[in-house]
Amino acid sequence: MTTTRQDAWTQDEDLLLAEVVLRHIREGGTQLGAFEEVGRTLSRTAAACGFRWNSYVRKQYKTAIELAKKQRKELKKQAHSEVSTYEHVEAEPQSQGAVNNQELTLKDVIQFLGEYEKQENQLHNIINENKTLTIQVDRLQEQIEELEADKKTLESNIQLIEEDYKALIEIMERARKMVVLQEDERSKKVKFQMDRNGNLERVEK
Repeated sequence: MTTTRQDAWTQDEDLLLAEVVLRHIREGGTQLGAFEEVGRTLSRTAAACGFRWNSYVRKQYKTAIELAKKQRKELKKQAHSEVSTYEHVEAEPQSQGAVNNQELTLKDVIQFLGEYEKQENQLHNIINENKTLTIQVDRLQEQIEELEADKKTLESNIQLIEEDYKALIEIMERARKMVVLQEDERSKKVKFQMDRNGNLERVEK
């Protein structure tokens, strides 16, 4: 089973996408067909190729697209001229020949309609997949914004905790100094007592 890629596009892949799409435009094909061809080559979905073309690559090839459309018109004119000449030469006055030509035309029309319906369904699928991708991108953007807000809140809380910690350290340092001072004061206190002769004498602790 082939794994569908979802990594970032490279310049070579963008170039391949542009070449295939321009070729399909020149030859009268559809962009959907081009997206499917590129998707098979790069192991990506046709929807991903279409999204990449419409959102980025197409803007880089505006001149080439116009040129490809002109070439397509020229090829159509040339093909139409050749078909008209062929029909004029091969046309027969017999009614049987006219019936055969009519049957061939109907077959072509039916085949064309079938292909058109298939491409239309595929196009709808691509549009739906693009919508899904857009929704996913929007959700990811919202998650990023929420994470940014949470990050700011955490940074603010960390700053408050650091300030409280510094204040606590200062309080503890002051308390320690007070204890030391009290001990010093106690050590400095001297007691006296009366001796047998009625004189005061110093008593060391």
